[in-house]
Amino acid sequence: MTDEQHRLGQEVRKKLFGPKAGTAAKLLPDTLARYTTEFVFGDLWQQDELTIQERELATTTMLIVLNREAEQRFHFTACRNLGIERSKIEGIITHAAFYAGWPCAMSAARVLHEIWPPDEDNPEPSAP
Repeated sequence: MTDEQHRLGQEVRKKLFGPKAGTAAKLLPDTLARYTTEFVFGDLWQQDELTIQERELATTTMLIVLNREAEQRFHFTACRNLGIERSKIEGIITHAAFYAGWPCAMSAARVLHEIWPPDEDNPEPSAP
């Protein structure tokens, strides 16, 4: 990977996860953190087929379907930071209930409520 991919990856992570974007990377082994920054966010998230908001919605949907609560916390925050409406996430959760199962949807609804309570409509950048 290149220095440019690292720079781009850091920029995307900051857009998604706010000022504390590097916090989770500190928990990872060095190689995994580097791959995540340079390949996932510095290359994959740079592709032209989807906007960053569309890519985030796709990622969020997959995390709901896979019932990955820890990662949902980061990506629900990313949705909020990107200006994606909470109602869109609620719609995805409801839709996923019928395809991924009720337990996945119920877990995601609970995580969304913890991360982004319904009465907090102000999309100020935050970290999970």
